[in-house]
Amino acid sequence: MNSHEDIPPLPSGDTNQNPSDLPLWGLIKEDYITHDRSLMEPGFWACAVHRFGNWRMDLPNRWIRAPFTICYRLLFTWVHWIWGIKLSYNVKLDRRVRIWHHGGMVLGARSIGNDVHIRQNTTFGVACRTQPCAKRIIEDNVDIGTGACILGNITVGKHSVIGANAVVTKDVPSYSLVGGVPAKVIKSLR
Repeated sequence: MNSHEDIPPLPSGDTNQNPSDLPLWGLIKEDYITHDRSLMEPGFWACAVHRFGNWRMDLPNRWIRAPFTICYRLLFTWVHWIWGIKLSYNVKLDRRVRIWHHGGMVLGARSIGNDVHIRQNTTFGVACRTQPCAKRIIEDNVDIGTGACILGNITVGKHSVIGANAVVTKDVPSYSLVGGVPAKVIKSLR
């Protein structure tokens, strides 16, 4: 798990945070496959709009980028209002992230790793008003249950499972099953 002192500052939102190993259409195609090849999956639309929002940051100047920014903002608002998923482009979203359901999702993280599964009514939020920029890091292969809240400047380690309705306020070691309010490690998954 990362030490919080080693974490770079929050992205300022002026660079493309998409994974660099695939172009935009490759990422959107992978998101489509990840979401069961269905255009009716709200999670697909949230990821696709997120990818588009990041891609536009590679355009050479703000005058060329302006129409794409307007389009991104309209699409972002549409996904947020219609599907209830708020996933801003300044979250570093890795590959094959599966958002299973829609409704009541606020995914304000610093980064979400590869092969992460997120269920409905999930919130990644602040733990207190004095640290509004304290963002979560969700590492690879994490499964987040329905109604889970992950709050504060914490890291959820690789291959962990966050149980339904858990309220996580402390770092989660890799390979952990976590549940409860407040959340505690129930067992190791190694």
